[in-house]
Amino acid sequence: MNSTYLPSDYLPVFIQLGLALAFIIVTMIVTHNIGPKRKSQKKDAAFECGIPSEGDARTPISIKYFLIAILFVLFDVEVIFMYPWAVNFKTLGMAGFLEMVLFMGLLLAGFYYILRKGVLKWE
Repeated sequence: MNSTYLPSDYLPVFIQLGLALAFIIVTMIVTHNIGPKRKSQKKDAAFECGIPSEGDARTPISIKYFLIAILFVLFDVEVIFMYPWAVNFKTLGMAGFLEMVLFMGLLLAGFYYILRKGVLKWE
């Protein structure tokens, strides 16, 4: 087994890297040159599904919104772990069952903590 590498061994990698970079650069230059050049206030305005934009995009949003979104993702991902367990329930035996009971206990403890802190209460 030869553990020494020569610089020529990396030549295909450098060629592919060079070709990829050249493709990116050429594509950016070509699209910039052949793209439309007409600009107007109406054309440069923000457009969202045909609804005219109004207000400032920097308006403060309640932290509750982000907290609910993070909690949803957290608990959703934890519930996804139950599917492989349910599929392999018989092969995992009693040890697998006890591990899932521990997992569900920790999940419910976190949910109880969230309820006690009042995170899910809207004002």
